[in-house]
Amino acid sequence: MTTVSSPAVPLWRRLLPHLLAIVFFFVLAAVYFSPILFDGKTLAQHDVVQFNGGAHEAQLYREATGKEALWTNSMFSGMPTYLISTRFPGDLSIYLHQIFTLHLPAVVANLFLALLCGYVLFVALGVRPLLAAVGAIALGFTSYNLIILAAGHNTKSLALAYAPLVLGGLLVTFRRNRWLGAALFALGLTMNVRSNHLQITYYLLLLVLVFGVIELIGALREKRLGDFFGRTALLAAAAVLAVGVSFGRLYVTAEYGKYSIRGKSELTTPAPSATAQAPAAGEDGVGNGLDRDYAFGWSYGVGETITLLIPNYYGGASAGSLSENSTTGKALAGIGIPPVQLREYLQQLPLYWGDQPSTSGPVYIGAVVCFLFILGLFVAERRTRTWLLVGTILSILLAWGKNFETFNYLMFDYFPGYNKFRSVSMALIIAQLAMPLLAILALARILRPQPAVAPVAGASTHPSLAALSGQPVASPETAELKRKLLYAVGITAGICVLAYLAGLGADFASPIDAQLQQQGFPLDALRADRASLMHTDVLRTLVFVLLTGGVLYFYLQRKLSVTMAALLVGALTLVDLWGVDKRYLNDNNFQRETIAQQFVPTAADQQILQDKDLSYRVLNLQNPFNEANTSYFHKSIGGYHGAKLRRYQDLIERQISANNTQVLAMLNTRYIITGDPKQPVQRNPGALGNAWFVSEVQKVQNPDQEIAALTNLNVATTAVIDASKFPLEKTTYNAAGSTIALTAYSPDALTYRATAVQDGFVVFSEIYYQDGWNAYIDGKLVPHQRVNYVLRALPVPAGTHTIDFKFEPKEYAIGNTVSLVSSVLLILALLGTILYSLKRKPTTPAEQEVRLAA
Repeated sequence: MTTVSSPAVPLWRRLLPHLLAIVFFFVLAAVYFSPILFDGKTLAQHDVVQFNGGAHEAQLYREATGKEALWTNSMFSGMPTYLISTRFPGDLSIYLHQIFTLHLPAVVANLFLALLCGYVLFVALGVRPLLAAVGAIALGFTSYNLIILAAGHNTKSLALAYAPLVLGGLLVTFRRNRWLGAALFALGLTMNVRSNHLQITYYLLLLVLVFGVIELIGALREKRLGDFFGRTALLAAAAVLAVGVSFGRLYVTAEYGKYSIRGKSELTTPAPSATAQAPAAGEDGVGNGLDRDYAFGWSYGVGETITLLIPNYYGGASAGSLSENSTTGKALAGIGIPPVQLREYLQQLPLYWGDQPSTSGPVYIGAVVCFLFILGLFVAERRTRTWLLVGTILSILLAWGKNFETFNYLMFDYFPGYNKFRSVSMALIIAQLAMPLLAILALARILRPQPAVAPVAGASTHPSLAALSGQPVASPETAELKRKLLYAVGITAGICVLAYLAGLGADFASPIDAQLQQQGFPLDALRADRASLMHTDVLRTLVFVLLTGGVLYFYLQRKLSVTMAALLVGALTLVDLWGVDKRYLNDNNFQRETIAQQFVPTAADQQILQDKDLSYRVLNLQNPFNEANTSYFHKSIGGYHGAKLRRYQDLIERQISANNTQVLAMLNTRYIITGDPKQPVQRNPGALGNAWFVSEVQKVQNPDQEIAALTNLNVATTAVIDASKFPLEKTTYNAAGSTIALTAYSPDALTYRATAVQDGFVVFSEIYYQDGWNAYIDGKLVPHQRVNYVLRALPVPAGTHTIDFKFEPKEYAIGNTVSLVSSVLLILALLGTILYSLKRKPTTPAEQEVRLAA
């Protein structure tokens, strides 16, 4: 008997659905961000503006020299550029990123990438292309993805976009092909880590850890530990390779972390006040990590978790908009607010009334996705649904932060690395990944081909007669799916009804209401609109749940084809998420300003820029430690960064915030921007310049004494040194007649010409950073000291000398080498995987059914 084999599917036919999906994702991203692609506008992103300010000096240096400036003096009197704007030539993954994003403009590329990687996740799991596209929409259009783009958190967005590749590699390794899975895992983790948002990577790896624990328990029960550890070892090797590609960035970041506000403070006494961007670490100002109150400042409310399903349950954003026909709009018009002013008021109303200090919008997973997630708890494979449910619960508990102290304070105090991160509400990204994954696996389970219909016992078995008689009934499997579908509809709809009833007793009050009441604002009208937003969105969610449930029920009733059911669910998912996303990132967020137009020098800036000296510093009294506009034009005392140097933070809290003019003088603060239109700039006559000889060095025995001594120190003549760290025999000098001047400047190299009448001691108005700065006298490497808590100092022998300070961190050179080697190995591994995949026998549609949904 001759067996007739089915003809092989041509490669172009296999690739066509995927190419069409890519085109579809491009269209979605292009339509959403059409003002960028077609109108020449840019997205107004606050954090990106601040980044451009802080990175400007490093970028100018790169353009002028082709080299990387590893240090900048434009923020906080000087800090490494590692977390600002440093490129690592050894990291070749930049070329992979450019391929994945099709060289699209920023933010357009972010959304496209999120859709593409979501699609790859589901295709890798064997889900059919159409359902994989629905999954990509569910992952890519989650509200948080668009909200963070509006805020300018582009690196966070990229890290999230690449996360599905990591999960895809994880699942393929354990459920399908270990080699393909490991390659995908290595690629995904490489690109995720490269995105340089370690908090996202940390949460992603927590989800991976939960998977590992559940998989290990299953392996123990099924006595397949050898297979488990073999696959785990393969993933560990892939992770090492991924980390190796970004080793340069990770190495310098880890080293910098020891000296930043993420590291351990050397002070043992708390600051009298914390007026800057972040307080010192530890519950009492001492510790290894962030301050607990600071880390838990943005904690999601327990009740606020309902926004995963109902977006505007707590009002939406802190600065939301209402129409003129709203209750508030009518109330404001009724008290005589002019129409133009009324429209402005209605665009920035405090609609949010949840537990967080403020928010740009809720984390909304989607009504359709939440419903399918609940359905997945009934129909998905046990280990997978357990993993994703536990991951989701963990995500919610972590996001509650201080609202669930029993659990979260233990995590903060004892779980490795957890106290390095702030804004714990960000932990909801775990749920943002887990819930759509389970939702689409559930959808794939429902929409896979159904068994043939069986006739009723005793009826005619002739196919045509059975069909005409109306006697066919659903198979037991189909009947079971219908029952579970109805359970999911009932549970999700029931949650909506309970949420509606709970909202009837809410007061819709926000802490800001007291201030509004004092201003005569129509508070009752505003609270009525908050209530309306809640009730409207409850009904909105209920409609999407019932429509989705109806589509799947009609499919199980054989009233709809698989393709039509998938298209309808996909359309409902897109309409649901797109509509909510547009509340927070819409045409109002776009502008025609270029970067140069965002940084137009003020009259104060123009006046200061007339001074052509090589280096001096500027203090902007208007919110100095939370803005980087000043850094764009000048070397600033302040800046905008979440990981400034710990010692500089101490100086801000204890001395600069107390308006210690001696400290400003030693930092070479030549100009002060006052914000006063009559006198926008004041020149500080006490600024000591770039360096100066002192006549006395005062010894202290610990950091607390060192920073306290600055309170009454004459920094022009005396320096204070921690003798426990920097032993110094000679403490008095004759500084008369000795001179020193800065003769050449670049961000990471400074040259001085010094003439010392006798052996002297020079203080430099530059920030001390022990890991990388080297001092040279006449070309010879010499040790230098830290004085005045944050500054560099150097004993100088009598005579005329050239003094050089060069920033030469060994971590950068080592890291680049490791990154280059790892990049080459990764590319070779990926090429090998592609060849292996092309040579594999194509799978049949039946074989492509994902085991996870079985």
